Amino acid sequence: MNEEIIRQLDKEEVEKANKNFPEFNVGDTVRVGGRIKEGNRERIQYFDGIVVRRTSGGVQESVTVRRIAYGVGVEKTWPLNSPNLASIEVIRKGKVRRAKLNYLRGRVGKSATKVKAKI
Repeated sequence: MNEEIIRQLDKEEVEKANKNFPEFNVGDTVRVGGRIKEGNRERIQYFDGIVVRRTSGGVQESVTVRRIAYGVGVEKTWPLNSPNLASIEVIRKGKVRRAKLNYLRGRVGKSATKVKAKI
């Protein structure tokens, strides 16, 4: 009984957020636009990288994106229903056989950003 109520509330909250993001999965290269507040101004800062993981579903759903910046791996995690998430744009589809790409963390150089492209 309680589980049904929780599922119903989750569904309502997701519909209320009403984010129309494109379909994307782990291994895809995406451009995520996050809202940044600096004083009284607001701007959108883009973060390009490979989707390393997508977690759970419903209201708590989040996505982790990884990129290499100046030779250092940087990962950011965004809740998909957050008001600070402005947009997601799929740059390239990737073909992977894992649900989470934790093995990319141990790689250095070009191999850290290489994932087979889906044709």
